Amino acid sequence: MDTLNVSGLDTQQFEGVIEKSIGKKVATWAGIIFIVVGILFVLQLGRLQIMNGKQYLARSETNRLHSTPTFADRGVIYDRNGKELAWNVVDQGADTADNKPDFSVRDYIELPGFAHLIGYVGYPTRDSSGFFWQNSIIGKSGIEKKLNAALSGTNGQKIIETDASQHVISENLVTPAKSGQNVTLTVDAGIQSALYSAIKNLAESKGFVGGAGAIMNIKTGEIIAITNYPEYDLNILSHGNDSATIAGYATDPRHVYLNRAVSGLFTPGSTVKPYEALGALNEGIITPSTTVLSTGGVEIPNPYDTTKSQIFHDWKKGGHGVVDVYKAIAESVNTFFYEIGGGYKSQQGLGISGIDKYAELFGLGQKTGIDIDGEVSGNVPSPAWKAKTFPKDGTWRLGDTYNSAIGQFGFQVTVVQMLRAVAGMATSGTLVTPYVTADPKPQVAASTQIQGIDSKWYSVLQTAMRQTVTNGTAVAINVPYVHAAAKTGTAQVGPNNSLENSWSTGFWPVENPQYAFVVVMDQAKSTNETGATYAVRDVFDWIEANEPQYFDVPK
Repeated sequence: MDTLNVSGLDTQQFEGVIEKSIGKKVATWAGIIFIVVGILFVLQLGRLQIMNGKQYLARSETNRLHSTPTFADRGVIYDRNGKELAWNVVDQGADTADNKPDFSVRDYIELPGFAHLIGYVGYPTRDSSGFFWQNSIIGKSGIEKKLNAALSGTNGQKIIETDASQHVISENLVTPAKSGQNVTLTVDAGIQSALYSAIKNLAESKGFVGGAGAIMNIKTGEIIAITNYPEYDLNILSHGNDSATIAGYATDPRHVYLNRAVSGLFTPGSTVKPYEALGALNEGIITPSTTVLSTGGVEIPNPYDTTKSQIFHDWKKGGHGVVDVYKAIAESVNTFFYEIGGGYKSQQGLGISGIDKYAELFGLGQKTGIDIDGEVSGNVPSPAWKAKTFPKDGTWRLGDTYNSAIGQFGFQVTVVQMLRAVAGMATSGTLVTPYVTADPKPQVAASTQIQGIDSKWYSVLQTAMRQTVTNGTAVAINVPYVHAAAKTGTAQVGPNNSLENSWSTGFWPVENPQYAFVVVMDQAKSTNETGATYAVRDVFDWIEANEPQYFDVPK
């Protein structure tokens, strides 16, 4: 009956098939497998809990505990009178989870004129996970960068416990932060700002691209003021949020980022004449009574065409008449310096080697060693320099000497170089190293004394520079409250000499010199007749009204 499948069972689905019971071997093997798995589980649990328990405990703690820096406050920057120039404030724009700022931010003096000197900083930055990848406040320029190590201090550390949602449960300070060292500069904030404002006002009213100036104690080398126009906003650069303004700084044709006082190179023009005259006196080429007839220039034959001649003009049409060294300095007579520099007819000249010698004795074309980053060397022209610079036409000619004699051609100097040089003239040959940091005391080179120049010749030039103020090209600072000495200069620059730089250098008081000054105004149209001495006059007036002690004559 079963074989016939009378009932029609679906044998493909095992209908009508008698089920077979599970055998004892299967049950036995299943039990063995469960036991082995259990043993392995216990062994792994032992490895995790006993053998590597501490390691995994630390890892688990790390998941809920993490360390973060506690930021040190930067040191405060002061001027010589204890006025704050840069300090720390609470960041009111903090966007942390608990709205508490992680670090203080810098605030800077509101008076203008300090940007290039003080500099700016960059702040700590978090990654997308909220951890600091830049964990310190870093000085980016100026004193903030130069003295970053002293100003920074040392960050501390704290442990923060968070829950699974990253909410802070507790904080524990592990290492306290140590604030940075305070810094005192040699500058006087009031004079610094007054100098900047004077340069800015002159630039904007007369069309100068920019300018720079500095004042120094000629006995010590302490910089009383050093500033540049134009300047940038320190807060904008520190926070970096105003991208449009920052981009504008980079493309501004006035070169906003350039620290003109130490990194700008300028043709000195007639400001080199006192050092050339000193050399001519010292070499016996002239005496204080030697005279030269100035009729508007000197004429020399053209070496390539004897039928023609070349005229080197004086700045004053028709000339200055008969001049000695005093009048030549006071009125900046080019003819006089053409002749004593390059020689003319019976008048012997220093020659380019002599011009170079005395320029270099006063440090022109050389770094001063000032404790500000970015100082450049400049250049004093020479036949070797010309041959290297102009390989196709490197022959030195008499005309090159004439142009060098009035501070043109290859002369390139900085403001601080001229400041040190004119201070050397005031001190009868002592060259000091300028510096801006009073505390911590900078490592500056000792002053040096120029050798081989008779002191009586310094007296001649000091008198001549005083006459420049009383009846010469610097009468703008002929004021009753201080007796200054000066030498001005105008240098032709730009395409076809269409632009000019204006200089004013000098010292005060002439009775017992204490301070030297330099102002350079950068690139105005050559038709401009208002020079850098007018900016000096504004500063003098400010000092007399606000800090007249700087004009006292020491006993």
